[in-house]
Amino acid sequence: MFDTLSDRLAATFKNLRGKGRLSEADIDATAREIRIALLEADVALPAVRAFIKQVKERALGAEVSQALNPAQQVIKIVNEELIGILGGETRRLRFAKTAPTVIMLAGLQGAGKTTLAGKLGRWLKAQGHAPLLVACDLQRPNAVNQLSVVAERAGVGVYAPQPGNGVGDPVQVAKDSIEFARTKQYDIVVVDTAGRLGIDAEMMQQAADIRDAVSPDEILFVLDAMIGQDAVNTAEAFRDGVGFDGVVLSKLDGDARGGAALSVAHVTGKQIMFASNGEKLDDFDAFHPDRMASRILGMGDMLSLIEKAEQTFSQDEAEKMAAKLAKGPKEFTLDDFLSQMEQVRKMGSISKLLGMLPGMGQIKDQINNLDERDVDRTAAIIKSMTPAERQDPTIINGSRRARIAKGSGVDVSAVKNLVERFFDARKMMSRMAQGGGMPGMPGLPGMGGGAGRKKKQQKQAKGKRQSGNPMKRKAEEQAAAARREQQGGALGLPAGQDAKDFELPEEFKKFMG
Repeated sequence: MFDTLSDRLAATFKNLRGKGRLSEADIDATAREIRIALLEADVALPAVRAFIKQVKERALGAEVSQALNPAQQVIKIVNEELIGILGGETRRLRFAKTAPTVIMLAGLQGAGKTTLAGKLGRWLKAQGHAPLLVACDLQRPNAVNQLSVVAERAGVGVYAPQPGNGVGDPVQVAKDSIEFARTKQYDIVVVDTAGRLGIDAEMMQQAADIRDAVSPDEILFVLDAMIGQDAVNTAEAFRDGVGFDGVVLSKLDGDARGGAALSVAHVTGKQIMFASNGEKLDDFDAFHPDRMASRILGMGDMLSLIEKAEQTFSQDEAEKMAAKLAKGPKEFTLDDFLSQMEQVRKMGSISKLLGMLPGMGQIKDQINNLDERDVDRTAAIIKSMTPAERQDPTIINGSRRARIAKGSGVDVSAVKNLVERFFDARKMMSRMAQGGGMPGMPGLPGMGGGAGRKKKQQKQAKGKRQSGNPMKRKAEEQAAAARREQQGGALGLPAGQDAKDFELPEEFKKFMG
């Protein structure tokens, strides 16, 4: 959704790089480009004005003029102000002192409230809660059935005593759901309310009546991130008519200009709390302004990627795999490779995961064109092998390749390529596990490896070259000997003490055994 904005900002900052000092004209030009980028992304005008004013004030101050790298300092300022416009710190849910906590969802029809109720329920269940979804949208055809299906898929409870389709009293359903939740030991109630295609008095009144009946701890305004500038008007109307505590952005995976969604926190004064970025129930998470700003500026989102990995990968399994790789490349089999691949697949779309890595914005076209089915094809090839072939792929000859290709529905060349790629990947993974670092790269501190680094260190260790003049060389050696005598000898010993007379301290002798 924010690709266009990211591209414009990246081009703007590229012009700053390489400049040792920024003039006022440079900063004005940068501010103008950022303003155009934000307006093209559909960010609300009041938010753009406030943002540009802050950036210019800070960029013209001492923190940029005295910086060693002014361009990076401007990027830092833009990042911090972007975090501010998105709401600053991450806003967490407020829970009631005595259960159940009541969360009411409000918004226009088509914003995705019912689906989002299921996503929120699944997310809360993963956090250790017992949520109950309540069907109070009795106007829209099949809304009650949809919520029941979504709740079943999410594995959470549902309270739907009325059939809907225009039948039933939503206020009474909301009231009764609280007592039902207490009886059945649900600690969170998520109330799904009715919406309309536009704002009208009847919808607002019904939402206000439900609010008064259940006294929710949190009212979340569900906002379709794709509706453009009207997002701000709708948010303001709901804030004044019903009131809400936080915003949930839906359809963030769309390709429309989503800048208006960025303006909501600034215009309404209410923070974005959650974001939905896909159709699956697990495409939902808490909204982190700092991470979103980082992604918009093309810096990636490593924290979210690490969190996803921690939720998917078992620590014990990871340690076992690391130990196996450390023993040698042959310990890692195609069964292990398949297991690792399936774990990565559980984390979600490969293209989305790659998009979280820093610098991937430069190759986003290639990432977007990735065929997710390649992973399934690879899994099919491995599953078509015998246990012996998975344990030792070196035994796979021409006839075996033909059989595997036929069993997995691919060409023989695909099987050959997979085995070759597996051998290369196994070597690299084993080398990294043994502390060798990435091939062709110097070893990292504490990771060993890096032949190039050792050569460089050896070259530096040669020290000062001696003079070719014998008289001058003898004078230099005598001067060096005199300096060593004054400083405590060649080994740093007290002057006059010979190396053979030197003894280690008692504590050090005991330590060395």
